[in-house]
Amino acid sequence: MTHSDFLTALTPATRAALTQRSPTAGLWHLAGHGGVIVVLGALIAAGVPGWWVLLPLQGIALVFLFTLEHECTHKTPFASDSLCDRVGAVTGALILNPFTWFRYFHLAHHRFTNQPGDPELDSPKPETRAQWLWHVSGLPLWGASIRLILRLASGRETPAYLPARARARAEREARLLLGVYALAALTLLWSPLILWLWVIPLLLGQPFLRVYLLAEHGDCPQVADMFANTRTTFTTALVRFFAWNMPYHAEHHVFPAVPFDKLPALHQQMREHLRVTAAGYVAFSQAYLARRR
Repeated sequence: MTHSDFLTALTPATRAALTQRSPTAGLWHLAGHGGVIVVLGALIAAGVPGWWVLLPLQGIALVFLFTLEHECTHKTPFASDSLCDRVGAVTGALILNPFTWFRYFHLAHHRFTNQPGDPELDSPKPETRAQWLWHVSGLPLWGASIRLILRLASGRETPAYLPARARARAEREARLLLGVYALAALTLLWSPLILWLWVIPLLLGQPFLRVYLLAEHGDCPQVADMFANTRTTFTTALVRFFAWNMPYHAEHHVFPAVPFDKLPALHQQMREHLRVTAAGYVAFSQAYLARRR
C-alpha cells in the first residue's frame, strides 16, 4: 500500500477526527515546553550549584522549539491561526529561523519530499564521517542562518518557493530580527546573561537537533511514496514531548493536516505500512555512520 492508497481508504469521519484542532492541547504543551525553558533559565541566572550542567539542557529545550515552529507553518498546534502565526514568529526568532521564509521553504519540502524541487536537497546530507561531525556540530547551520537573514533583509533572497506576495513580508521580518538581535547584543554592555541563557545554550543544543533532523529523511529512498521517503523513529516519551510528536515523521508527511496531539492515533492506523523506521536516534546514527565506513 502506498501513502496515497492509505489516505484514500480513510473514511470522512476518521479524517475529520484526525484533523480536528484541540483548543487546549497545544496551549498545555506550550506551557510545559516553555515552562522548562523558564525554570532552567531561572536556575542558570541564579547561579545555583552546578548551573553550568544545565546549559546543554536549556539548549536542547530551546533548539527543539524548531519543531513547534515547524508545526506552526502547518497551522495545526493551536485552534487559532493567528496564534500559530505569532508563536511561529517568536520561536523562529529565538532559533534564527525566520518564520515567513521557513513556511514557504517547508511547504515546498512537503510538495516535493525527497524529490527534485525539495529545497532540503539543496543542502546535501553528510557522506563521510568527517562531514557528519561537521554537520552535527551545528556550526554550518549558524553561518547559513545568519547569511539567510542578511539576504532576506537586503532583498537578495529570491528562491522560487518564496512567492512575490510573501517576499516583502519575509524581508520586513528579517529586518525586524536584525533589530531585535542588535538590541540583544547591546545588553552585553552591562550583563553577560544573554550569553548564558540563550547564545551558549543554543550552540550546545544544536547538535542534538541536527541528529534528530538527519533521521527524518537521511538515507531514505528518493521516491514519491511517503511511506518510503520519510523515516519514523521510535523513541522515548520525553523526546516526543520536546519534538512535539514529530518523531512520527512519516505519519506527518502522509497527512500534514493532523495536529501533533493526534499523530500517535494516526501512527496506530498506519504502523504496519511504514517502510523506513529506526529504533531510536542512537540506533539511527550508528547505522548511518556504519554505511559510511
